[in-house]
Amino acid sequence: MNSNPIFNIKDEATFEALTFQTFQHQFENNRTYRSFCDLLYVHPSDITKIEDIPFLPIQFFKSHEIVSNTHPIQETFTSSGTTGSTPSKHLVTDLSIYEESYRKGFEYFYGNIEDYVILALLPNYLERKGSSLIYMANDLIKRSKQPESGFYLHDLKALTEQLIQLDQQGKKVLLIGVSFALLDLIETTQFQLKNTIIMETGGMKGRRKEMIRAELHQQLCEGFGVEKIHSEYGMTELLSQGYSKGNGIFEMPPWMKLYTRDPEDALTIQPNGKSGGINVIDLANINSCAFIATQDLGKIHPDGTFEILGRFDHSDIRGCNLMVF
Repeated sequence: MNSNPIFNIKDEATFEALTFQTFQHQFENNRTYRSFCDLLYVHPSDITKIEDIPFLPIQFFKSHEIVSNTHPIQETFTSSGTTGSTPSKHLVTDLSIYEESYRKGFEYFYGNIEDYVILALLPNYLERKGSSLIYMANDLIKRSKQPESGFYLHDLKALTEQLIQLDQQGKKVLLIGVSFALLDLIETTQFQLKNTIIMETGGMKGRRKEMIRAELHQQLCEGFGVEKIHSEYGMTELLSQGYSKGNGIFEMPPWMKLYTRDPEDALTIQPNGKSGGINVIDLANINSCAFIATQDLGKIHPDGTFEILGRFDHSDIRGCNLMVF
């Protein structure tokens, strides 16, 4: 299948048509997804609306090869996980789709990448291989064509000097970082930034105690001297991202859509406005699986924006005995 049409979606009818095409393709070509659908007694001929499409539990990326074609694997992205846990593996057979997804996604929400200096404070990701976030950040840094753009591992002093200098020069700066590293930075310096976007990608990774989003963002706003903290919603198993420009309210690019499922019945899609497990359609996942039941808890608002409220732990997962086969 040609991926290009998904990045030109302008209306709901086009999204629906491409979604049904993608489901048919993956039902026919993804053995794991086909087996999952068969266990649910679901066939494409049964599907009359998007909500009827089965969403594959995200845990399958840990235990199975999730691919929808026979092309060579170009890249394997892996989740960081915790010590002793099994990482997720996203087998990517066409990196150009991932690249087009995050490039057009960034442009959709923030405009021309060349207008920004990109500073990446992602130490725990830099210290391991297979990070889709590092792949994206590295490419955005290169495409910014700004000599000051770059990664920072542990040199917070150099980053502090760079941030202050660039902000005072009036340059548009995007500082993207994991939560614990951003907190480390504001403990060394209190900033008053006027031209800088602070974007957190989540994750304490055992470095600090977990805190709710409102508390984290309040500390970061005070420490950086900004009114809003931006956020990225992405994961190893997705080739697209959602973005929040403040208050934890996320938007998606036109080739993504979210639903919530009933926490007590994993196969039931809820109306918008009710909290539940997050199901994602990501049409950029054409070569893996575009229909994923995540372990995130969230709420989708009537205008299609969403917020993440937390995560399921294993004891919270109910109503689906097909998580492993």
